[in-house]
Amino acid sequence: MARLILSLDGQVMAEYNMNKERYTVGRLPDNDVRIDNAAVSGHHSLVINILNDSFLEDLNSTNGTYVNGKLIKKHALQHGDVITVGHHQLRFMEDDEQQDEFEKTMVIQPSARPMQALRAAAEAVAAANGSKPAAAAATPKPAKLQVLSGAFAGRELELTKTLTTLGRPGVQVAAITRRADGYYIVHVDSDQPDRFPVINGAPIGLQPTLLRDNDVIQLAGVKMGFFLSGG
Repeated sequence: MARLILSLDGQVMAEYNMNKERYTVGRLPDNDVRIDNAAVSGHHSLVINILNDSFLEDLNSTNGTYVNGKLIKKHALQHGDVITVGHHQLRFMEDDEQQDEFEKTMVIQPSARPMQALRAAAEAVAAANGSKPAAAAATPKPAKLQVLSGAFAGRELELTKTLTTLGRPGVQVAAITRRADGYYIVHVDSDQPDRFPVINGAPIGLQPTLLRDNDVIQLAGVKMGFFLSGG
């Protein structure tokens, strides 16, 4: 069963199981998904479910309906699509893939990594702790990231790899490297030259930063906590 998760500014407001054929989205009380906001039309958009497929249609709304940042009239919904209605977002999710959604959205696979920037990041981390980029024999305590905000709040990611790349390509990307003396986060890429990952409210800049237990990371609009096992 598919579902829609309604959020505003990264905070989840409601969740709708899509167990019938038609769902209207709009400001008026007779909508299945009611969004009481002036930027939303009375009947703004419509979702139609046909067997295993879902389709989104804009109902000639004043401010338009967007999917993944693009204005649409009709759209075949895919798992993970983000629908923007006024100032609100509706994330379309399919239950059979929901468990891995955070990793599929935020963890960048090796084939999609910006390799030149990553190579520079690895060299910067190596220089920061006086070693070569090769993995050190010793390993630090196990660590994990826990999502603190948004639709995936509560999800956890074990940092078991030497290099974990996080973010959204074209928006903001960072890498966490596991070294003998701990876990370092380093800026890789972003849509703005001075947009860096934020740790405990402060941008890290171009230099690798050693993560400490209970640090709060903000990256690509997602807030995550860094936790050491037994820390």
